[in-house]
Parts: sequence; C-alpha cells; structure tokens
Amino acid sequence: MSLASEISVQQTGRRPTPSMRPSVRNICRPDPLISFAIFLGCLGYLCLFLRYSSLELDEGIVLQGAERVLRGQIPYRDFFTFYTPGSFYLVALVFRIFGDSFTVARFSIAVCGAVCSVLTYALSRRVCGRGIAVLCAMLATLAGAAFRFLVLHNPYSTVFAFLALYAALRAIETRRLPWMFAAGSLASTTLLFEQSKGVGVFAGLVLALVLFRIFDNGWHGITDWVYGLLLGGCWPLVLTCWFFGAHHALGVMAHDWIWPLQHYTKANHVPYGFQNWSDQTRELIFHSGPLWLRVVKVLTVSPTVIVPILPLIAIAILGRLAWKGWARDVRSQQFAYYILVCSVCAGLLASVYVVRPDSLHFMYLAPIWYVVLAWILDAQGAGSKFLQNARPYLFAYVVISFGMLALASLLPARGARYRVETRRGIIKTNAEDTVVPYAQAHLATGEELLVYPYLPLYNYLTGTLSPSRYDFFQPGMNTPDQADQIIQSLIPDKAVLLQPAFSDTIPHSWADTPVSAIVNDPVTDFLVRNYRTCKVLRSPDNLGFWWMVPKNRRCS
Repeated sequence: MSLASEISVQQTGRRPTPSMRPSVRNICRPDPLISFAIFLGCLGYLCLFLRYSSLELDEGIVLQGAERVLRGQIPYRDFFTFYTPGSFYLVALVFRIFGDSFTVARFSIAVCGAVCSVLTYALSRRVCGRGIAVLCAMLATLAGAAFRFLVLHNPYSTVFAFLALYAALRAIETRRLPWMFAAGSLASTTLLFEQSKGVGVFAGLVLALVLFRIFDNGWHGITDWVYGLLLGGCWPLVLTCWFFGAHHALGVMAHDWIWPLQHYTKANHVPYGFQNWSDQTRELIFHSGPLWLRVVKVLTVSPTVIVPILPLIAIAILGRLAWKGWARDVRSQQFAYYILVCSVCAGLLASVYVVRPDSLHFMYLAPIWYVVLAWILDAQGAGSKFLQNARPYLFAYVVISFGMLALASLLPARGARYRVETRRGIIKTNAEDTVVPYAQAHLATGEELLVYPYLPLYNYLTGTLSPSRYDFFQPGMNTPDQADQIIQSLIPDKAVLLQPAFSDTIPHSWADTPVSAIVNDPVTDFLVRNYRTCKVLRSPDNLGFWWMVPKNRRCS
C-alpha cells in the first residue's frame, strides 16, 4: 500500500463519508512466531550488557530511589526527586520479587527493550514488508535499547508510551472502546514514569481523534472515544494522588512534579539534536587518525544525527496527509494508521523539545522513531520514484552505519575485563575502579556516605545511603537552599566522596549552566574548609574522587 494511494482523491461530486477503519483482510498482520523470535533474540542480546558498567552519572538515581522505597521512605516527603514515582516503585517491586542486585535491575531494562522491538515490528508490519519490519525491530534493540543500556526511567516510560500507541491502533482497527480506555490508562502510566512523555502521548492521541473527526464522517460518537481515553487516563492518577495523600505527601508531590519547569530546563536547555560530546571527543572523531578512519567514525556516530530527523519526517507526513485530506477529501485503508502514528510522534517530539532535545533523549525513543524509518526504507510503501531509486543506497547506509553504532556499543561491553565485587553483585568495567573496594572496606552496609555532587550509583553498589534528602546535586539546576540542606545533613560528621573536577563536565553536558553556579559551590567550599582528604580514588572513566572525613577525625 503506497502513500500515494493513501492520499489519492476520490472524485465525487459530494464530500465522501467512508470510514477510515482499516480492513482486517487487507491489513498486514505480524506473525506471532516472528514476534516471539524477535523478543527472545533481542532479550538475549541485551543480556550481554547486564553486568557491564562504565558508572554513568545518571544510572544510580532510580536504583537509590528504589532502595529508599524498600526502606519505607516515601518519595517527595522523605527524599527529593522531580521524577514521577513509577520507576522507583517498579524497580523496588522487581527487587522485592527477584532480589536486590544490579543485574536484576538491568534485566528489567532488557525486557523493556525486547518488548519495544516487538512493538516496532508490529506497527511497521502494518504497512511494510516483513523484511523491513524485522530489520527496524532489530535496530530498536541494536541501535536503540543497547545504545545507552542503563537503569533509568526512560526505558520504562518508552515501553508504556509505545504500548499506549499500540492500544490506540487496536482501537481504530477494531472500533472497540475498551482499547481506547487501555490507551488512556497506558498513557497515564507513562506520565507516572515521566511526566513530559506522558503528556506528549496524551496530546498525540487527542490530536489523532480530532483529525479522525475532521476527515472521516464515519467517526460518529467521537465523544465516547474521548471519554474513554480520559477515563482510562484518570484512574492511575487518582490512585497515585490517593496514595500520596494518605502518606501526607500530596502537596509536596505536586510541587516536585512541576519543579523541572522552573529549574531543570534552565541548566539543561540545548539546541535541537545536541551531541553531548566533549572537545576531546570531537577531536577524536573528526580530526584524529587517517581519512578512512575518520570516515568510519563519522559513519558510526551519524545515526545519532539521523534519529532526531525521523520525528520531523513524521510531522511532515502528518501535515501532508492533513492538507490533502482537507483539500481533496482523502480516504484510504491505512489513512487512520498514519494519522495516529504521526500524531503520537508529534506529541512525543514536543515532550522531548520542551525537556532536553539532545541526541540521547531522541535515542531513548528510537523504537518508536524506527517505525518512521521503516516507512522510508519500504520504497514501495512510499509511492515515490525518488525513494524507489534511493532505496538500495538508504538500505545500505542504514545497515552499515546503524550496525557500526551497535558494534561500538557491544565491543566495550564484551571487552570489559575488570571485575568489581560490589554489595549488589559483580560488575564488569573497562578499567580499574578503586572507589567501590575502598568504600566497602571503610563503611558497612546501610551506613551513610555523601557522594557529591553526582554519582549515586556508588551509593547503590556499596550499599550506602546519602545522609541528605538528595541523592545527586547538579549546580545550576538545584538551588542554593538545597545546597544548604546538604551541608546541614553532614552534621553530625559523615564520610564524603567528592569529585572535585565535576565542573569540567558541565560545559559540554549542561551548556546553559550559569557561570555563577560553577564558581560558587557552597557544599564544596564547606568541605574544603572543614574536611580533610584521606585518599584519592579513581573511577573506570579515570574520574578523580577524594575520600574525605572531618578534620577532627583521623583517616582510618
């Protein structure tokens, strides 16, 4: 089915009224056996990354939040977070059932990635050939979930957003209201894992319903569909508000949910498609080595530039279909399918743009964007001479460049030869880590250690807790009042793990951070005045950390 046929004009003397409901006989149905094989294959591939860690800054946030939940703490009331609570409670539940370890948490991320690949196949197969659908499903894992395989809220929110889109598609295919109720429930659940992404899914679904009503007179009773969507979206939020209200945390929860609008975006605003590369990384990619090697490196990183373009293509398709539909009364079997997918892509794009439109946040949603990539690669499904002629070259580029990106993610994980025995299981790294052994030798499980400003994964791996309400601190995003609270938490005296050169990472990661926030760091100033350095330690990324104790204590 070509896009050209899907926007073809029905030449009648009056406005036509056929329904946009896809025909069950004419739509391409994904083979359940292939879907199951994709799930197992992708899950097995992602399991190769379970123990590998480069000790990324962000990974410990959800892990430490889950640890606090297991200890009976309530988010917002007992510890600060601007995340919605879904990821904390889900990971805590996984720990409760399967055991509290790093690999268990990573396995939950692997399941999310495998499910997303199956959904990529299911949605692509609706209008594309089996080969292209399978390819893009595999890319959703190889150059999607595996690209930044970390325990974050992003994989969980992505899988729920994708499930919401799939439920809405089943609603328009079957015209059954329970599917739309399910779509609303899943979109609301997405919000409980990441507020911006959940709002984006809701906005996309509402936009699709509005366009259905405009372009299809057969969509009678659209109000019922809107009510079904809203009703499905209400009950998860009502239950969440009741739970936190019962624990006297409803007001602070609402405050912390909107906190990012006032603080996060200030320090995290970046240009569209921003690459989080340091000057050293740019030099390594573009200016070091012979010409052929630089070409290889550019090809390898090029997917991170291409992926942010895919949602823009979806919006262009949506605009073209809407214009043709309004001007010429377009109707077709798959018209509703394209409207729905493109509308949700538009909503998700808006959510990324408002929060932080860097390449990483686009890669978190890669499984959804790769549905659009499948449309492009399936030249027969585009009805364009240009795409038909360019298809072999596009296909070769995608296989080579995205495959090289996947290889670049796989090789460090498979080549990791350093084993670090932590209290949460064994992890593998590409270089020696001296922080974990030293911390475990000096602190017992459950003791307090302030990791400042930003690597809560060390708290999780060593089984320690932050003495403050803050598991991490980002200058320019967090406030001076919050810095004062961290200082107060150090009384009585606590051990501290300080990264003194953290400010070096700020210019290429959080370029909009005010200079004053970097120069004036009250917590570091307090530590320098009142603490002594006992040991200089190193992470696998060669980051320096100072193990510090108060000056009135001896270094043990």
